[in-house]
Amino acid sequence: MYWSKIRTHGKIPKALRAHTVNLVGELMYVFGGCDSRTCFSSIYIFDADTMYWSKPRTIGDPPPACRAHSSTLVDKKLFIFGGGDGPEYFNDLYVFDTDTLTWTKPKTTGNIPSRRRAHTTAYYNNCIYVFGGGDGVRALNDVYKLNISDMNNLVWEKLETTGRPPISRGYHTSNLVGNKLVVYGGSDGHECFDDVFMLDLGKNNWIKVNIANSRQRLSHTATQVGSYLFIVCGHDGVRYTSEVLLLNLVTMQWEVRKVYGTPPSGRGYHTTVLYDSRLFVFGGYDGHSVFDDVYCLDLSACAYLPQITNFQLPEF
Repeated sequence: MYWSKIRTHGKIPKALRAHTVNLVGELMYVFGGCDSRTCFSSIYIFDADTMYWSKPRTIGDPPPACRAHSSTLVDKKLFIFGGGDGPEYFNDLYVFDTDTLTWTKPKTTGNIPSRRRAHTTAYYNNCIYVFGGGDGVRALNDVYKLNISDMNNLVWEKLETTGRPPISRGYHTSNLVGNKLVVYGGSDGHECFDDVFMLDLGKNNWIKVNIANSRQRLSHTATQVGSYLFIVCGHDGVRYTSEVLLLNLVTMQWEVRKVYGTPPSGRGYHTTVLYDSRLFVFGGYDGHSVFDDVYCLDLSACAYLPQITNFQLPEF
C-alpha cells in the first residue's frame, strides 16, 4: 500500500475538520465542518477521477452551519442529522438530493433524539439508525431509528436494546456489516476507548467483542474494504497519528500491513472514502492546524480486498 498527496484543482474548499463526505459514483460530496474559527453549511464536490473541486449552486435552505453532524447516503440523497456550531447543538433532519442539488427539511415526529453531535449513523432495512454522540453536557449511548420508507410520515423511535451497551461516547465510528453495527473507539470526554461492540439490528442486542492487542482511537475513520475495516489516523489517547490499522472482520483481530510513501501528518476529524482501490483522505485537525489537503492510499497488492463480499462476522 502506498500513500501519496494528491494535487487538486478547481474551487478548493477551506481547511475543514468534523465535516462529512459521501461518495456518489465518482463524486465525493463534502458538507459542513469548521476551520479554526467558524462552521460552514456549504456543499463541495470532489471528482475522484479528475481530482477537480467544484462548489455547486444549490436550491432550498441548507442546514445551519455545523460540525460533527452525520450524513447518511440513501438513493443519491444525503440525510444530514444533528451536529453543532460552538455551544449550540442540533437535532434537525435535512435532506440533500444530489441529482437536483436541492435541500429540503422534512417534518419528523415520534420520539425525536436529543440534540447531539459526534454521533454516528447507518442505513439498514429502510431505517436510519443513530448511535451515541454528546449533547454538550454528557456523552450518550442511546440508539434511535427513523423509518424513511414513507417520506411523508417520518417517525422517530428509540430502540430498546438488550445486552451490554458500550459506554457513552462520541467521535467513535460505526460500520454496518450485514445486519450488525460495528462500533469502535471514541471518547466520553475523559477516556479514549479501545473497545469494539456489535449491535445486532435484527435482535437489537449489544455484544462486546474481545480483541487482543487493543488500540485506542478517537476522531479516526473506519472504512470497510471487503472483509476488513481500515482505521485511518485519529487520536490514540496520547497524540494524533497517521497510522493505518486493519481490523479483520472474520477473525476480529488487528492486523498490521506495511505502508509506503508519504503519509498525511497525524490528524483526526478528517474523512476517508473508498473509490476503486484507493482510499481518499481529506482535511482534519492535529490540535494546532486545520487541513485542506487530499491524500490517497493506493491499496496496491491489497486491491483485491474490496471484491471480498461473501464472508460472515463471527458469532459471539
